[in-house]
Amino acid sequence: MTYAKLEIGDKILVRRDGTVKGSLGEFDLERSIVVRAQELMAYGRCEFVPIDGGGEIFLEAYNTPPQLILMGGGHISKALSGLAENLGFSIFVIDDRSEFANKERFPSVTATIVGPYDQALSQIPVSTNSFIVVATRGHQYDDLATEAAVRSKAGYVGLLGSKRKSLLIFEKLFANGISEERIKEISAPIGLNIGGRTPEEIAMSIMAEILMWRFGGDGKPMKMDQRLFKKAKDKATGMLAGR
Repeated sequence: MTYAKLEIGDKILVRRDGTVKGSLGEFDLERSIVVRAQELMAYGRCEFVPIDGGGEIFLEAYNTPPQLILMGGGHISKALSGLAENLGFSIFVIDDRSEFANKERFPSVTATIVGPYDQALSQIPVSTNSFIVVATRGHQYDDLATEAAVRSKAGYVGLLGSKRKSLLIFEKLFANGISEERIKEISAPIGLNIGGRTPEEIAMSIMAEILMWRFGGDGKPMKMDQRLFKKAKDKATGMLAGR
């Protein structure tokens, strides 16, 4: 199917309630785009949607600034806050120790909260546009923080630590009545595998995964595959042979 009425640069505005300003001139296409736009806007995510006959429609979601909630104020969270600030996130830091959750340690964050992780999280207006990173100082605190995170409306929950620790926490979540679907949504261990070891490198891998999730990427290198490389080489070889 081709869309004769659709032209390059056509735009519509889709509101949260599904009402539309403007028109694409194609009813069925517009209806499917409105549905997908409503799904994406809750998360502030953008997406290219291919259409029949060639071409793409770009869905760009406008939402409140993304919110990063750091449960634990250690070295990795400190490195993460610096990255997130430059990327436009509203940042909250939670720790049950005042020396790890204060404005001196995190001068640019929206707020620092000192207290038990579950109680502290309830003080933050969590939404589907919230990204929670659990990085506390020990397993027992990770248990508490992770359960509080998955019981919230956060669109993304990530857990720092080993696969073994993650599985133990998953077992406890199952035992406490958290649904299988929600547990499967947890990113654990958190981050893309870039081989980093220092707090700054680990923070980079975590933020890369958060951005991948937010923008709908796949985390793969964008380097051209060997087929395209060979095509360029063969073309150049043919040109040289014809001289």
